[in-house]
Amino acid sequence: MTDTSTAAPFLTAWFEILDGDEPSRILDLISDDFSLSILFSTGDGNATDFAGDRDALVGYLEQREKGTRTHHLLSATTLGQDELFLGEVRRGGAPEATFVAAGRVNGDGRLQRLLIGRSSEIRFT
Repeated sequence: MTDTSTAAPFLTAWFEILDGDEPSRILDLISDDFSLSILFSTGDGNATDFAGDRDALVGYLEQREKGTRTHHLLSATTLGQDELFLGEVRRGGAPEATFVAAGRVNGDGRLQRLLIGRSSEIRFT
């Protein structure tokens, strides 16, 4: 793995919280005008798009298998307010999918926009 520990500090912390004991803590990190789209593919052409505002994020959190999947950084970068994060999702330590996340952090240090795409059909490792 490339040493990119500070390349996308907000999203790196976001996924660490998401994988932790209290994933709902990410709700404290979003702005009042937050919006997201998480396109979650499970293969075979099946995908779910969690899109909307805070309520959509709450819905996404409620359906997750807490403690089952973990997010692992492959590479990341930051340009101004925008962070890009390429990662791997693992289930029980075994690679399950690749994902890319793009986030915009506002001037108050809160996540304003989040776009995530996940696919089990491609690996970057």
